[in-house]
Amino acid sequence: MSSFLRVEGTKLVDGDGLEVILRGAGLGGWMNMENFACGYPGCEHQIRQELAKVIGKEKSEFFFNKFLQYFFEEDDAKFFKSLGLNCIRIAVNYRHFEDDMNPKVLKKEGFKHLDRVIDLCAKYGIYTIIDCHTAPGGQNTDWHSDAGTHIANFWIHKDFQDRLVWLWEQFAEHYKDNKWVAGYNPMNEPTDSEHTRVVALYDRLHDAIRKIDKNHVLFWDGNTFASDFSKFGDAHKNWTNSAYGIHDYSGYGFPAARELYSGTDEQRRRLRRSYEKKRQWMNERGLCVWNGEWGPVYARTEYEGDLTPQINESRYLVLKDQLAIYNKDRLSWSIWLYKDIGFQGMVYVSRETPYMKLLKDFLAKKHRLAADAWGADDTYVRPVYQPLIDFITKEVVPSEEQQHLYPWPVWKLPDRVARISRNILVSEFLLNEWAEHFRGKSEAELDEIAQSFKFANCLKRDGLNKVLTENARMVAESA
Repeated sequence: MSSFLRVEGTKLVDGDGLEVILRGAGLGGWMNMENFACGYPGCEHQIRQELAKVIGKEKSEFFFNKFLQYFFEEDDAKFFKSLGLNCIRIAVNYRHFEDDMNPKVLKKEGFKHLDRVIDLCAKYGIYTIIDCHTAPGGQNTDWHSDAGTHIANFWIHKDFQDRLVWLWEQFAEHYKDNKWVAGYNPMNEPTDSEHTRVVALYDRLHDAIRKIDKNHVLFWDGNTFASDFSKFGDAHKNWTNSAYGIHDYSGYGFPAARELYSGTDEQRRRLRRSYEKKRQWMNERGLCVWNGEWGPVYARTEYEGDLTPQINESRYLVLKDQLAIYNKDRLSWSIWLYKDIGFQGMVYVSRETPYMKLLKDFLAKKHRLAADAWGADDTYVRPVYQPLIDFITKEVVPSEEQQHLYPWPVWKLPDRVARISRNILVSEFLLNEWAEHFRGKSEAELDEIAQSFKFANCLKRDGLNKVLTENARMVAESA
C-alpha cells in the first residue's frame, strides 16, 4: 500500500482515487473495557481500583496486561480477514495514556498494545480507526465514558477539553506516517446538552491534529450518541478530509423491542426512517457518512432458554435488513463488536473457560438485577423500580414535557431512573463481589484466567459472521 485513504465527496478513496468501502467491527471491551462485554459491574476505572485493593496493585496490573495481550492476537487478525472484512475501529480509554493526577504527561506504555494490534491488522491488510471512546471527565452520560456518573462533566470543565486536545496531539504525532491507520475518530458519542460546545471542540481538535497530521481522515461523531447533526450548521466547511459518524442501532435488535422483528414492510420502513434521519444533515451537504456502530444483541440459552433460537433468528433478520440499506448506499460500517463474553460479539469467550466458570453465578446475578445498561432485561427487577418511576411521574414531574431532560428522547424518564439507581448505585455495591473472585490467585492462575479471552478459547457466532461475510463480498464484487 502506497497511500493514505482520503475523503472525496461522499466517498472514501485510495491514492489512485478508487473507492474504498470500509466493512468491519469495533474492537470494544479491550483498551476500553465495558461491563456487558467483559463481565464486570460498573465502569472500568472502578473495577481496576477494586481489583487492586483485593489482590494488590502488582498482581492487578499483571492480570490486566495479560488480558490486553490475549484479547487480540494474530489468530484474531487472521480470522477477521478470512471473513472478507477490512477495517477495525479500536476503542481506547484516555487513562492508558495519562493519569488524572498527572495530566498531560504521556504514559508511553499506553502505545504498547495499541501499536501491536495496529501492526497485526496491517500485516493482514486490515485498516484501523483509532476511536477515543473515553475522554477525561466523561464526554457522555453513559458507562462507556468511564466516568462513573450520569453527568457528562467533560463539557463543563475546560481542563478536560484541553487534555483531550493534548491527547490527540500525541496520537497524531505517533501515527502521522502510518498508512494502515485509516483515520481518527476523535470522540465517541458526545452528549453536549447545549449542542454548540461539541462544534467548538471539533474546531479545536481539527486544528490541533492538522498542525501535525494533514493526511488522516477525521471521523466526527454526531451529538447525542452519534445521532444528531442538526445543530452543526456549516461547521463542516472548517474541517478538511472529514467523514461523519452515525451510530445506527435499531430498537428491534434489543430485548426491550416493541415486537419481535419479522421484516414486515412497516418494520423495514422504521429501520430506514431512523437511518435516514441520522444522515440527513450530511445528505443535504453532499458529505461522506460512516456508520461507526450498529448491530443487535443476542439471546443466550442460560437466560432465554428455549426462546433463544427464535430470538436470534429475528435479530439476524434485523442485521440483514440493515445491511440491505447500507449496501444500496455503499456505506462504510463498523459493527459493534468483535469479541465479548457472549452477548453481541462475532466471537465470544467459551463458558468452559476459567474466567466464565469463575464468574458463572455472579454473571447470572448481574443479569437478573439488570445491573448493566446495554440490552438489559429488567423483567425480574421491574416490580421493584416501577413504583419509583410512578411516584416521580405522578408527584414530581406530572407534565410529560418536564420529563424531557437531556439526552431525551434517547433517555426517557424510566431510562434515567435505571441508569442512576441500577447501573450506577447497584453496580457500585457489586464491585467488591466481582473482585473477590480473584482473591488468593497466583500469577499463574491469573494468567490462566486471562487466557480465557484468547481466540482459541472463544466460540464463533456463525450466524452473524455468515451474514457479514456475504454482505462484505457483495459490496466488494459490486465495487
